[in-house]
Amino acid sequence: MQFDAQDEATEVRGETPWRTVPELVRYAAGRYGSREAVVEGRTRVSYAELGDRVERAAAACLARGVRRGDRVAIWAPNTLDWIVSALGAVTAGAVLVPLNTRFKGTEAAYVLAQSRTKLLFITGTFLGTSYVASLRRATAEGPGEGPGDGPGGGGPLPGLPHLSDVVVLSDDAAPSTFLTWKDFLAAGESVSGETVRARAAEIPATAPSDIIYTSGTTGRPKGAVITHTQTLRAYDIWADLAGLREGDRYLIVNPFFHTFGYKAGIIACLTRGATMVPQPVFNVDTVLANIAAERISVLPGPPTLHQSLLDHPARTSHDLTALRLVVTGAAVVPLQLVERLRSELHIATVLTAYGLSEASGIVSMCRRGDPPATIATTSGRAIPGTEVRISAPPGTPGEVLVRGFNVMQGYFEDEAATAAALTEDGWLRTGDVGVLDPSGNLRITDRIKDMFIVGGFNAYPAEIEQLLGLHPDIADVAVIGIPDPRLGEVGKAYVVRRPDTSLTSDDVIAWSRREMANYKVPREVEFLPSLPRNASGKVVKGELRGRAGR
Repeated sequence: MQFDAQDEATEVRGETPWRTVPELVRYAAGRYGSREAVVEGRTRVSYAELGDRVERAAAACLARGVRRGDRVAIWAPNTLDWIVSALGAVTAGAVLVPLNTRFKGTEAAYVLAQSRTKLLFITGTFLGTSYVASLRRATAEGPGEGPGDGPGGGGPLPGLPHLSDVVVLSDDAAPSTFLTWKDFLAAGESVSGETVRARAAEIPATAPSDIIYTSGTTGRPKGAVITHTQTLRAYDIWADLAGLREGDRYLIVNPFFHTFGYKAGIIACLTRGATMVPQPVFNVDTVLANIAAERISVLPGPPTLHQSLLDHPARTSHDLTALRLVVTGAAVVPLQLVERLRSELHIATVLTAYGLSEASGIVSMCRRGDPPATIATTSGRAIPGTEVRISAPPGTPGEVLVRGFNVMQGYFEDEAATAAALTEDGWLRTGDVGVLDPSGNLRITDRIKDMFIVGGFNAYPAEIEQLLGLHPDIADVAVIGIPDPRLGEVGKAYVVRRPDTSLTSDDVIAWSRREMANYKVPREVEFLPSLPRNASGKVVKGELRGRAGR
C-alpha cells in the first residue's frame, strides 16, 4: 500500500522569501524586528537583535577561518547562546553538527573525529558535569575509530587534528587552549557585515545545512546529511500543518541537538515570528512556571512530558490557559492523554507525527480536525511532497518506506551505510514496521532496527551492547527494550559473566552510568550462562523478549 501527499500542496504556502537558513534569519529580523524572538530568564531578545547577534557570531566564525562546507559542532543545552552560535555558524557557510548533551566524552569525540569538525562550541558545566573536562579526558585517550584520528595535530585537543578551535559558551572559564565566548566574538570585530552577508549569499540552497548523527545497527553513530532547502521546506510545512503563527510563545523543551528541538523549534519559529523560550532541562515544575509566566501557547514534546504535566499535583495552581497547541510523537500516545489535554487543559489542537533524522525529522503528521482516535492511534498522513508505502499487502504490517524531498542526501562519508538505507529509486528504508489505514494514516507497530525509545530518546541495542562489551567482566551481552511506566521503555541487559568473576547487576548499572549517556543505561540486568543464538550465530532476541514477558 502506498500514499503520497502531492495533492495536499494547497495546505502549505507558496514560494517562500528564503532559500537558505541565513536568508531565513535575515528575513525574520526584518519582518518581525521588534517582536520578541528569544526569552531566557531576564534576557529578552527581539528578532532584530537576534539577527545582529547571529551576524556577529558569523563574523567570528569567518575570523577563525571557517570556510563554506566546514563542519562546526555544538555540544550544549538549550540556551540563547546555542541559537546564536548555531545560526552564526550556518550563516558563515558551515555545516552544523549538533551533539547530544547526554553523550559522554568518548561518544562526543567519536562524532567530532568522524565529521572532521573544525570548530566546536561547548558548554562549560551542565547538570554537574564538566563537558570540557570530559572531552579533554576522552581525547587524551584517543576518540575512537573515526577518520582523522591520530596523535597530536596541533589543535586544542590531542587526537582531533581537524579541530582548530574550541569555544566555551557563556561566561564559563576556558582552558588556555580554548576560547571564551567573549574572546571568540571579539575576534570577529574585524570582519564587516558586508563580508558576512557576501559569504551567506554564496551558499546554495542545495548545500548541506546540518549533519544529524543517529546510531544504527552497526553500533556507531552515522551522520544524516540534510540540505538548506530540505530543512526549510520541511519545517515550513510543519508550521503550516501545526498552525504555528506569529505571536505564538513556544516553550522549547525538546533538546536542540534533536530535529524536534532545532528544526520544529528554532527553524519553525523563525518562519512564523513565534517567540522561543528555551528550557535546558526537563523539569515539570519549571515547565508549569514557564507556561504561566510567559503565557506559553505552544508546547511540543514526547507524551511523557504532557503526562507529567497533567498529573502534577500543583497543576491547578498555575495559569495554563494560554496553551493552544501540542504536537507529540516518538512513542505510542494513549487516547486518554489526547482526551485529557483537550478536556482538562482545553488545548484546541493536539497532533501526533512521525519522523526520523534520515527524513529531515518528519515523514507524516496528523491534521487539525482529525478525530482523537486517529491522533492517538496513528502518526497521521504523509506530509506534502512525500510518499509513504509499506513493503507488504494492504492492512499487513511491513517496513515503512519513504520517498520525497525530505530524504537525506546520504550518511556523511559512509557509502556502504547509504547504499543500505536508500534504494536506487530513492526510497528510504526506515527500519520501522507499520500499517497504513485506508485514509493513509500511518501506524508504527514495531522496529526492524530493534530500537527502543526511552523518554523520547532513541536507544539502539547494538550500540549499548558494544559499549557493555568493553566491561572486563562481561563475556557476552544482549539488550532489549522493556516497558516502563514513566519513560515508556528502558533497556534490559542479558549478560554472560566471564569465568571466575562475581559481577552483579548493580556493578553493571553503575559502570554503565559512567560510560554512556543516561538514557542508554540498562535499568535491569539478568545473568545467563549463555545467550540463545540461531544457526548463523545471531542472538535470538525473541527468546529474550519472551523471558521478559514481551
